[in-house]
Amino acid sequence: MKIKFIGAAREVTGSKHLIITDLGKKILLDCGMFQGKGLETDGMNRDLMFDPSQIDHIILTHAHIDHAGLIPYAYKLGFRGSVVCTNATRDLCAIMLADSAFIQEHDAITFNKRRVKKGLPVITPIYTKDDATACMKLFIGVPYDMKFRIDDNIKVKFTNTGHMLGSGVANIQIIEKGQIKRIAYTGDIGRPVDQILASPQPFPQADILITESTYGDRLHHDTVVAIDELLSIVIDTCVNKGGKLIIPAFSVGRTQEIVFALNNFFNQGKLPKIDIFVDSPLAVNATTVFRMHPECYNNNFLKVLEADPDPFGFDNLFYINKVEDSKKLNDHKKPCVIISASGMMEAGRIKHHLANNISDPKNTILIVGYCAPTTLGARIGRGDKEVSIFGTIHEVKAEVKKIESFSGHGDYKELISFLNCQDKSALGKTFIVHGEYETQKKYVASLQAEGYKNIEIPAKGQEFDL
Repeated sequence: MKIKFIGAAREVTGSKHLIITDLGKKILLDCGMFQGKGLETDGMNRDLMFDPSQIDHIILTHAHIDHAGLIPYAYKLGFRGSVVCTNATRDLCAIMLADSAFIQEHDAITFNKRRVKKGLPVITPIYTKDDATACMKLFIGVPYDMKFRIDDNIKVKFTNTGHMLGSGVANIQIIEKGQIKRIAYTGDIGRPVDQILASPQPFPQADILITESTYGDRLHHDTVVAIDELLSIVIDTCVNKGGKLIIPAFSVGRTQEIVFALNNFFNQGKLPKIDIFVDSPLAVNATTVFRMHPECYNNNFLKVLEADPDPFGFDNLFYINKVEDSKKLNDHKKPCVIISASGMMEAGRIKHHLANNISDPKNTILIVGYCAPTTLGARIGRGDKEVSIFGTIHEVKAEVKKIESFSGHGDYKELISFLNCQDKSALGKTFIVHGEYETQKKYVASLQAEGYKNIEIPAKGQEFDL
């Protein structure tokens, strides 16, 4: 059996790891989009480095676009195998992949207007909404902790990672030459305490471990402190300065966490009487999916539901679907909070809100999650004085704040704690993926100090025998 690391190898996005068994079965672990590298990103996403028509199965750890976003493209190019994931991941993919296609189609129209004026050839989306809809017939939803038989030699069980609704470690058993090889692919790992989701769960012993390292060199602040800081920023921006608070947030997970925190402040009488706008059709649909999957909730959230049947809704909270209503926010003169996707500020309606508000010192841009180094979010977060949005240079005069404790990724101590369910002496090899290379090297040093051995940081395209 071999494994080839195609994406999220010494970088954070584009998760794709290809296993080829001795019998020739081809199993793809995740099928994610690369994000945040400008024009280079498009070429990287179109070159899959494998023939989709030859893939037998995709085992999907969760629905984030950097893990699932190229499944419709693989379908477009001939993939007709199964996509095995949790039930919540399947339901989220139904809306997230369609949303990704819509953004691509919309962006292509916008870009092509400029390209035609310059005499350049037009571009086409990587895939369309039709592709995103059609590929969903290949999805198989599996409950947590149920061993699912893919064929006579391959089984998979998902155990909760607490990273997002439906996220799970893919615990894979592959029989070769009468022996069972146990592979654990963690996908992304959440934090031990989350406002909504159940904590990451221990997972079965593996022979081969493939695990993320996004925050492998840093520690988060306490989540309770982060929630209080959110309220302070709302008050400072909207009450003291009379400005707008712009929160770029992923539509699935981070948006619901922020809305839930604001809902609690509303119930406690602490939230100022200002309008809160969630400007993302995907967030509206995702919130509906959240309501469908109580198996993913923690006990505290279930108790809140007993007293507050709608923890994602309160007075002065408005969910926006229509484009014309989104545009009206440009003329909204009163202080308000606008929560909009995407979290890395690379696509979606958030770019319009940034363009209209980033140069006003009364306003605040609040970063609440990880931004890959080459993204617009990272440039704003590191303090660039000017940024290009839709090809126009904007001065950054708004205050920029960060609350990284809202991130769905555990810090390096939380990651190591999660992995400590494994017997280190039984691990034949550990592969570190989904992290920037310098971060990964520091994380490996921390793992080695904990007694882990035989650790590899695979480069893109590198193959290993398992």
